[in-house]
Amino acid sequence: MGGVTTYRVDADQSAAVPLTVGFDLDMTLIDSRPGIKAVYDRLAAETGVFIDSALAVTRLGPPLDEELANWFPAERVAEMGDLYRALYPEHAIAPTPAMPGAAEAVAAVRAAGGRAVVVTAKFAPNAELHLSHVGIEAEVRGWLWAEAKAEALIEYGVSVYVGDHVGDVRGARTAGALSVAVATGPCDAAELRAAGADVVLRDLTEFPAWFAAHSAAAA
Repeated sequence: MGGVTTYRVDADQSAAVPLTVGFDLDMTLIDSRPGIKAVYDRLAAETGVFIDSALAVTRLGPPLDEELANWFPAERVAEMGDLYRALYPEHAIAPTPAMPGAAEAVAAVRAAGGRAVVVTAKFAPNAELHLSHVGIEAEVRGWLWAEAKAEALIEYGVSVYVGDHVGDVRGARTAGALSVAVATGPCDAAELRAAGADVVLRDLTEFPAWFAAHSAAAA
C-alpha cells in the first residue's frame, strides 16, 4: 500500500519543547560544495571512474546513494558509499565553511531559551565533524531525507525546521512543523514556495530577526 505517512505533534509534546528548532546541514548551515567536490575527485582518482564533481555539487540534498548511482552500476553503489564516507573526514571537513549567518541563527535560538538540532541526510559522524569544525554546537540526527526527517523532528519536538531543499520542506510539513526555507541551495525561492514553505528567507542572515518576531508572536 503506497502513500506518504503524515505525522502530527500533539499538544502535550509541542508544549514540552516549544522552542526546538531543526536545521538541515548541507547548504543550510554549511557550504559543503568545496569539501564534497574534493571527496568526489578523490573517489574518482581511486576508482578510475569519471565523476563530474562540479555537476554533482549543484544537486546536494538527496541521499549520497542517489548521486553515486549516476556514476556507478547499482551493484557497486553501496561499496562506493562506504569508500566515500571513509574518504570524507580527510578531504571534506577542512575546505567547508559555515554559511553566512549560520552561527548567528543557532545562537538566536539559544538566546531565546531554545535548543537547536540538526537533521540531515548526511552520515551523522561526518555531520558532527563539520559542526565541530565551524564551531556550531547542536545535536545531530543523520541519514534522514525528505519525509523521513519527520521521524527525528517529532522525536525532538521540533516546531520550526529550516532547510534549503524542497525535500526539507516536505519533511517539515510531514512532521507538522513550520517550514522555513533559505534560498542558498539547489532550489530557488519560487521552488521552495511552490513546495509549501511557510517562510522563505534569502539566507540565514535574515533568520535572527525573523525568529525574534516569530517568538514574540507565539508568546
